[in-house]
Amino acid sequence: MPPNKKYLTRSPLQRFAKISAGFLGGYMVTETLYMALAVWLDTGNVLMTLRFGGAILWAALMILAFLARNGWIVWGIYLGISLLFTVLIYSGNLVNPLV
Repeated sequence: MPPNKKYLTRSPLQRFAKISAGFLGGYMVTETLYMALAVWLDTGNVLMTLRFGGAILWAALMILAFLARNGWIVWGIYLGISLLFTVLIYSGNLVNPLV
């Protein structure tokens, strides 16, 4: 059964934004989340969780990027979340520099 044309993205820039946000932005959010968790929690447990939970989170973030109407807004959200996790990583390294 063919898809309904009104739900498809017509603009090639929006299509590129959604695809790149799904793959790259979702990966960035997943990795920065687990790096922040590794700084604040036990590294071994976080790495074991990353093996399975990371793939599931990345797939979910990919699907969310394709559900949105505007790919550039998704990019902004993913970059903002990654920046927040990066601040948590930096502050965790300041508080606990031995990890």
